[in-house]
Amino acid sequence: MEINASQTPQFRRGFRLQWEEAQNCHVILYPEGMARLNGSAAEILLLVDGKRTLGEIIAELNARFPDVPDLGNDVTDFFGKAYEQKWIIFRD
Repeated sequence: MEINASQTPQFRRGFRLQWEEAQNCHVILYPEGMARLNGSAAEILLLVDGKRTLGEIIAELNARFPDVPDLGNDVTDFFGKAYEQKWIIFRD
């Protein structure tokens, strides 16, 4: 799937992001289990609300972390992996 900045990511039905105290990190919970997230992944996915486009998420992250080179490409790559893992879907 080709991902572009105008698409809106949202969590797939049955998947949710939450802070897991026992793991001391954010996780994605889904029917078959759980995936632990590192800090960067959590920062990105905390912005997924089903309303913001990928471009808006990247703009927000660029504002928060202006010194990170190639942030937009890294975020887009991450969303490609999240899509492959079936954590998220995209709306046009």
